[in-house]
Amino acid sequence: MQDDLTLILEDAADSMKKAIGHLELELTKIRAGKANPQILDGIHVDYYGAPTALNQVANVAVADARTLTIQPWEKNMLQPIERAIIAANIGINPQNDGVIIRLFLPPLTEERRREFVKRVNGEGEQAKIAVRNIRRDAIEAIKKMQKDGLSEDTAKDAEADIQQLTDKNIVVVDKHCEAKEKEIMAI
Repeated sequence: MQDDLTLILEDAADSMKKAIGHLELELTKIRAGKANPQILDGIHVDYYGAPTALNQVANVAVADARTLTIQPWEKNMLQPIERAIIAANIGINPQNDGVIIRLFLPPLTEERRREFVKRVNGEGEQAKIAVRNIRRDAIEAIKKMQKDGLSEDTAKDAEADIQQLTDKNIVVVDKHCEAKEKEIMAI
């Protein structure tokens, strides 16, 4: 019984850690004024009929603070990469010169910064929802164990531990969102 309870707590902690990791990954994709190759993560190119990650068919580099360059390893990949970037709708138009693709990141306007902050807050809310769902599932598992013979005091203590873990992870989500918001709003 106690082993099962420990397993539920560890599983919930691990799942919450993964939710935080996913949030961090999503936040790196939201640009904050300076060029960052990670904004292209998640873009897949049609590579001979198979969707392939952009960084596996081209070299992505930072040319300067506001420019990313994409050098495909095969020249015939210029058009598919350009189409994939346009389809990804990241708010940047690729400039193709026949050899290399350049992405010029325009300076962020106040309005655009606010849109990015809304997106950050939306990602944060998704992470909080994921953490709360993990809490709900863990508490349901504890209640099921209680029906199968777990003492009420032990169940209440385990639920309190789950709630404490949830609260701690919600604070982490808020800190990540606040830090990203500061980074976006800094001029």
